[in-house]
Amino acid sequence: MGEIEHLDVGGRSIAYRLRGGNVPTILFLPGYASDMEGTKAVALDRFAAGRCVAMLRFDYSGTGSSGGSFEQGSLALWLEEALAAVDRLTKGPLIVVGSSMGGWIALYLALLRPERVKAVVGIAAAPDFTEWGFSAEQRARLKRDGRTEQENPYGPQPSAFTRKFWESGQRLRLLEADIAIEAPVRLLHGEADREVPLDVAFRLMRRLRSSDVQLNVLKGSHHRLSEPHEIRAILDTVEKLLEPIT
Repeated sequence: MGEIEHLDVGGRSIAYRLRGGNVPTILFLPGYASDMEGTKAVALDRFAAGRCVAMLRFDYSGTGSSGGSFEQGSLALWLEEALAAVDRLTKGPLIVVGSSMGGWIALYLALLRPERVKAVVGIAAAPDFTEWGFSAEQRARLKRDGRTEQENPYGPQPSAFTRKFWESGQRLRLLEADIAIEAPVRLLHGEADREVPLDVAFRLMRRLRSSDVQLNVLKGSHHRLSEPHEIRAILDTVEKLLEPIT
């Protein structure tokens, strides 16, 4: 496991762990309010170590070991940090693995760095969740109060969302038109995901321009996809993508 280091991005101290090794580099993008020390990120790091493959993971500003205020964050800001990490910390081909909101950012990396991103893995990917993930009442509260909260199924504290984040997400929607990604894309989604409906994965699959898109629906699985058999499915997916690139 690489030591925690820091990258300055627009005055924000972004914490990252970079494991040296062969290309392609695996880049992991956490979900909303998650960090690089989660079960999936650590499992991928061990996987990379076992195959002598380079791996980069980092914390968005305001999360984990990074500096900054979480409520000052936005999708555009965290995408800027992901781009800086790719451009300044890695070279050569990439396999980008994004969890939930990280899957949304992964799609943008593939659009903005098509010469670098050779494959995308979306784990319960959540593109456009500012569009389909908020009720009319929550939208009204965002506009009126500048923030809203949702029940957090993974902890006692509710999940907070700001108007800044919501407006940023609305500007970066992808599912209303074709998505000009030509690289292979692999989507893993839980059949019983209550946070990101399975229909979102089907919509994404249809919008992607790539002819090499596969959706793996895991029976009975929920949003986190962190159980041992779910982790195995993720690692098997990444391993198969490594073969034609290495």
